[in-house]
Amino acid sequence: MITLYGFGRIFQLVIGETRDLRAQWALEEAGLPYRVHGVDHTGGENQSAAYVRMNCFRLLPVIDDDGFVVAESGAVLLYIAEKAGKLIPSDFQGRMRVVQWCFAALATCERPLMEIQLIDKFGGGEGAEKRRAEMVKEASRWLAGLEFRLDGREWIACADFTVADILLATVLREIRTTDLMNSYPRLKAYFTLTLARPAWQRNLTNVVRIIVPGDPGG
Repeated sequence: MITLYGFGRIFQLVIGETRDLRAQWALEEAGLPYRVHGVDHTGGENQSAAYVRMNCFRLLPVIDDDGFVVAESGAVLLYIAEKAGKLIPSDFQGRMRVVQWCFAALATCERPLMEIQLIDKFGGGEGAEKRRAEMVKEASRWLAGLEFRLDGREWIACADFTVADILLATVLREIRTTDLMNSYPRLKAYFTLTLARPAWQRNLTNVVRIIVPGDPGG
């Protein structure tokens, strides 16, 4: 059985934002049996020698499939899809298309959106306003590309829903206090459709976290 190492304790400010939810969403969609091992990262459990052996970067999530350990949320989702034979096409070119869009979500789209979110939540000190404007400009470029890609398409990589959609939707959830998506109607419709999936709704309803007040950046 797969064990998902996720956040057992979480700061209130980032509830619903953590990347272990990506893995749990994929597991729910795939229908694979799993259990969740809550890691107290606020207490430093992810700094322990045992955890570092699983992920040298000390990050979450990690999955352990009967001794086979996978870290990094994108790799975790691809592993789940390949193991289940779901959420990814069976042909080589189809799988590579999904891999392409997983990389696009994490390497291209996420960086400016994450930086905007961090500035909006925690401030950025001197120069933050200028840096935020630069990131908004960059993010708009990538969002326009997504809008173009979704012309005549329901899902981002293939005709069917895949793990690339899970990754992209969770990246787009980082848009909180801006109106960045308002100029992209196809992207907004895609985002709404993706988050309406029952597996994601179960994720938000059933996930158990011990909420820690305070500022995770402090």
